[in-house]
Amino acid sequence: MSEKMELRKFVTPEIITGLDARRLVGRYISHFGTKKPMIVTDNRICNQNWYTETLEAIKVPYVVFDDVTENPKDYEAMLGSKTFLDQDCDLIIAIGGGSVMDCAKCISILVANGGNILDYEGVDEVNLPGPPLICIPSTAGTAADVSQFAIICDTLYMVKKAIISKKIVPDLALIDPVPLMTMDPYLTACTGMDALTHAIEAYVSNAQSPLTDVHALEAIKLLNENIEAAVQKGRTIDTMYQMMLGSLQAGLAFSNASLGAVHAMAHSLGGFFNLPHGKCNSILLEHVIDINFDAVPDRFRRIAEQLNILADFSSDLNVKEKILKRVRSLRENLMINATVEIEQIDENQMNRLVENAMIDPCMVTNPKKLTKQEVKAIYERILQCFK
Repeated sequence: MSEKMELRKFVTPEIITGLDARRLVGRYISHFGTKKPMIVTDNRICNQNWYTETLEAIKVPYVVFDDVTENPKDYEAMLGSKTFLDQDCDLIIAIGGGSVMDCAKCISILVANGGNILDYEGVDEVNLPGPPLICIPSTAGTAADVSQFAIICDTLYMVKKAIISKKIVPDLALIDPVPLMTMDPYLTACTGMDALTHAIEAYVSNAQSPLTDVHALEAIKLLNENIEAAVQKGRTIDTMYQMMLGSLQAGLAFSNASLGAVHAMAHSLGGFFNLPHGKCNSILLEHVIDINFDAVPDRFRRIAEQLNILADFSSDLNVKEKILKRVRSLRENLMINATVEIEQIDENQMNRLVENAMIDPCMVTNPKKLTKQEVKAIYERILQCFK
């Protein structure tokens, strides 16, 4: 049987895109018959005009939970679920970036299933769907607004854990370019490179399908064409709309094809050193492409085409070098460093980094089975100790 005829599922929420889509939130919560929604957000965006306008569209009493930090923590999800239940809320509206939306998904899991959020790590470990969840993203990168992934930090072991389940796919995503105009350039760069990584990893994933391929390739094209303009001072709403679409297409791809070694290693690295997820992906991407290329060279040729690289008459080695050059130049043009500066790391800590990356669910769908030595070698190349 052709690989293209293997059984594959594709899940997605209801999606509304376009200018001022976020302002439809009031209409949609009435469709759900909600009486008291809980807003899950980040207090750093609460002074933005677009945020105030969004809340003004909600015509019922609501509760705000804004105790969400970068790389959301297990205890934040636990506190959020307690707030939801104590306040008799009946719907969750996540307004913010990936950390906010991931935390909102974890709150939803706990509200319906109880226990500790870390009990649900892995694939399809969530039994009951939670209350209705509406996501309004403020960044173009994570795509948590359309995905069946939630990432939560295990604060005891300092590692990010992936929860993957169709039970946490949001009910509605209101995807509006207006919030993206308030992102600072560095956040725009890191989240944009995160989206590009989603698309590339989904396209070379061993769980890809013809349906996910369409979205992954279009995402790579859109992001490659717009990401550098998106960090410029004179960026336009149209540029951010294209970034938004790129992130959305990448999200639809990776949510259904899963990811690979970049994300497995970034989850371990970001959890241990509390680093921004997009930054970790940006730094790791070129190294993982380098090691994965020979496993699926034809797929990387298609990626090269989407990056506007002429590959027809080039050798595989030449195509790989051109892809690496383009990815490296993107990172440099976006002012993202090639290394992660840390105080120090000992052998035991390095072993923990490697072990956590190797058991991350995203490693399962990497096109090449990596050894511990290969993962360790990549970490050694990107970690720079200043002590």
